[in-house]
Amino acid sequence: MAGKTKPMSKIKQLIQLHEQGKGIKFIARTLGISKNTVKAHLEKVATSKLDVQSLIELEDPILEEEFHAGTPAYKDERYDHFISQLDYFAKELQRKGVTKMLLWEEYRQDYPQGYGHSQFFFHLSQQMVVRHPSMVLQHHAGEKLSYIDPQTGEFIHCQVLVACLPHTRIIVLRWP
Repeated sequence: MAGKTKPMSKIKQLIQLHEQGKGIKFIARTLGISKNTVKAHLEKVATSKLDVQSLIELEDPILEEEFHAGTPAYKDERYDHFISQLDYFAKELQRKGVTKMLLWEEYRQDYPQGYGHSQFFFHLSQQMVVRHPSMVLQHHAGEKLSYIDPQTGEFIHCQVLVACLPHTRIIVLRWP
């Protein structure tokens, strides 16, 4: 799948197969990756400061840093300035009448060489999600019909569960 990083073990195998004189097509078929990915990794090997044996001996996190250096956008000085202003942006967005567009206009007045509005909005929304993470939990109704008795610590499986859902005034009766 495009955009996914390869496990470092595959990259090490790729390097070893190339050193054994195997062709790009053979390496791609053997490892289950595209020929273009093989070519891209071999270019990184060729431009690396380290020799092939040193690359193979590297620990996986260090090798990953060598092959996947990260997104250049996050190494930009504009991004550093943006991050330094993030607390202010978050606080201002809580105020009535303050919009992202107003924040961006103020940002550009203070920092004219900063992000355009689309990049500003993108980074702002990404950072706001990071500040307030959420997760969807998958469950099936009636699958977990038990509780732990707080006094004894005993796990009690229920045959019938009667509950009142908050703020709905609905009473739930569950019979197995």
